Amino acid sequence: MLDKFDGSVLDGKKHIHFIGIGGSGMYPLAQILHSRGYYLTGSDNNETDTLQAVRSMGIPVYLGQRAENIVGADLIVHTAAIMADNPELIAAKASGVPVLERSELLGIITGCYENAVCVSGTHGKTTTTSMITQILKEKGMDISAVIGGKLPLIHGSGIAGKSDVLVCEACEFMDHFLKLSPDVSVILNVDADHLDYFGSLDNIIRSFRRFAEMTSKAVIVNGSDENSVKCVEALEKKCEIITFGRDASCDWYPENIRHISGLETRFDLMHKGERLTELTIHVPGEHNILNAVAAAAAAIYEGAEPADVKKGLEDFKGAQRRFEKYGEIDGVTVVDDYGHHPAEISVTLEAAKKLGYKRVWAVHQPFTFSRTAMLLDDFAKALSIADKVVLTSIMGSREKNTIGIHTKALAEKIEGAVWFEEEEHDRNFELCAEYAAENAESGDLIVTLGCGDVNKLARLILKKLEERRSV
Repeated sequence: MLDKFDGSVLDGKKHIHFIGIGGSGMYPLAQILHSRGYYLTGSDNNETDTLQAVRSMGIPVYLGQRAENIVGADLIVHTAAIMADNPELIAAKASGVPVLERSELLGIITGCYENAVCVSGTHGKTTTTSMITQILKEKGMDISAVIGGKLPLIHGSGIAGKSDVLVCEACEFMDHFLKLSPDVSVILNVDADHLDYFGSLDNIIRSFRRFAEMTSKAVIVNGSDENSVKCVEALEKKCEIITFGRDASCDWYPENIRHISGLETRFDLMHKGERLTELTIHVPGEHNILNAVAAAAAAIYEGAEPADVKKGLEDFKGAQRRFEKYGEIDGVTVVDDYGHHPAEISVTLEAAKKLGYKRVWAVHQPFTFSRTAMLLDDFAKALSIADKVVLTSIMGSREKNTIGIHTKALAEKIEGAVWFEEEEHDRNFELCAEYAAENAESGDLIVTLGCGDVNKLARLILKKLEERRSV
C-alpha cells in the first residue's frame, strides 16, 4: 500500500506556497488551509475566475511560474499537471523545503476530519460529490468540500467549513485515492480506465479494494456493479457495508422512475423496502439516477433527513461541465460534458438520444495518446451512438505522442465521422466549429465531450451559429 503522509508535515509551517493554485483541485485545499490560519501564496500561468476568487481571500498570486515565487515558503504544493521541467517546481525541489503533490496534501487534510466522505468511481465522482455537498449544505451543515468541478451553490469547486465533515472526490488516477483517510467511502462503479498506469482491469479492482479496506466506518457501494462488489467482499467485519443499486437486492434503490420532460426525472427513494420520499433530479440518464441514490445514502448517513435529500436534489442543476447547457441558437442546442471514457460517453449519448432532439451530435476531443490507442474500438463504439460525429485532434496533456496515434485512426472506425488534418489546436477547433455550425439543423443537439478544453469549442460553435444567423 502507498504510504500515507503524516499530518505532522503541517506542524510548525507558516507559509505554504501553491504552484498552480488556480486548479479546480488546488483551490479548495487553499480555502481549507487559509481558514485554518496558514499564510498562503500561489502562482499560475493563466488569469481565471478562480484566481480572482483566490485573491479575494487575500492570498497573493503570481502570474507566471518562476523560481523566485517560492521565496519564504516552508512548504510547497504542486499539481500533478506541473511538468518536471517547470522552473518553479525545479527550484522547489532544490530548495530543501518539503514539497507535496496535490493528492498528498489532500490525503493529509482528510485525516484532519472526523467524517471524511470520499467519493470514488471510474465515472460520476464530480456529480455525486456535488449532490452530497448540495444536500448537506442546504440542510445547514457547515461542511468542507473538495469537488472536481464547479458547483453553483458554492460558487466554485470547494468550500471550507467549521464542522468535522469533509466531502471530497477520491480519484483513482495513479492510485491517488490510496493517500486518503476515508471515514465513509462511496464506490460508484469500477471500469477499465487509466490502463497506461494500471495495466489491467484486475489491477484497478485491486486498487479499489485497497481503498475500501482503508475505510474506518462505512463503504457505500454499487451493489448492481459486479466489479464494485468484488471490492468489498468479506469486508463486513472491518466496516459497515451499505449497498445502493438498481433494485431491491440493494439497501438503497429507485422505484417508479418517470422521465417527465427534458432533463427532469422523478422516482421514489427506497430503503430496504420502505419508500422514504419522491426525488426529482435535473440531470439526464439512468447513471444519474444511481448517482442520486448513492448521494442520498451518503447524505442520510451523515445526518440528513429524506426531506433534506428531496430539497437538495431538486435544487441541484448539475455541476459545471456535466451535461451543462451552453445555449440555443436557431433551434440548435449546445451542451458540454466532461465524459472522456467510453463508458461515460456511452451513457451520456444514450441519455441525450432519449431527450427528443432531431439529431444528436458528438463533438469529441480525445484525451491522451495512450488512452486513445488502448481503447480505440471502445471509443468508436461509444461515439457511434450519436447521429453525427466530429473529432478534434488528440489532446496529449501530460504525454508525448511516442506511439504515433492520430485522430484519423479513430475516425476511420466511425461511419460518417468528420475530422480535420490540421493538428494545430486553435485552427483545429476553428474548423470543427465551422463544420458543426454550417451543418447543424433546427432541432439538433450538439454535445461537446472530453476532459480537456473542449468546452471552449462549445462556445466557439455557439459563436459560429450566431454568425450564421446574422448573415
